[in-house]
Amino acid sequence: MAQERTGVATLKGNPITLIGPELKAGDKAPDFTVNKDLMNTVSLSDYAGKVKLISVVPSLDTGVCDAQTRRFNEEAAGLGENVAILTISVDLPFAQSRWCGAAGIDKVVTLSDYKTKSFGEAYGVLIKEIQLDMRSIFVIDANDTIQYVEYLGEMTEHPNYEAAVAAVKALL
Repeated sequence: MAQERTGVATLKGNPITLIGPELKAGDKAPDFTVNKDLMNTVSLSDYAGKVKLISVVPSLDTGVCDAQTRRFNEEAAGLGENVAILTISVDLPFAQSRWCGAAGIDKVVTLSDYKTKSFGEAYGVLIKEIQLDMRSIFVIDANDTIQYVEYLGEMTEHPNYEAAVAAVKALL
């Protein structure tokens, strides 16, 4: 059974339980499998040799998640080809595709953790009570070592966009 962490996060002030370990800078990034679309999956190794900014959101259909994904889509233009910006949620791939089309998102890759939740468990962001992934940011270098982590203490808060982008730029 996976580790459960309590007292580290809330949803609108209510305590929630996170499943999985608390990762830190310097840790080897755990592998994961998520859906690119309904039938096809990708894993960490599909982005080998690139700096990865993983933006985790509970659902693209909420205000903060929408703003977070739009912000990183804007930032992507200045980061170059050696950076992969991945937004991971448990939204169905259909919903992710619809949302990206409507929002004009074309520089961020949206991936779905809906089927196995392997990302949520491996990165310590799966919310036990509602089976969504907790808002968080991971910057992983080209050698798959975590260089920056931000676990949000309150799910409805925005991440520190500037710090995440600075962590990516420091690796280029």
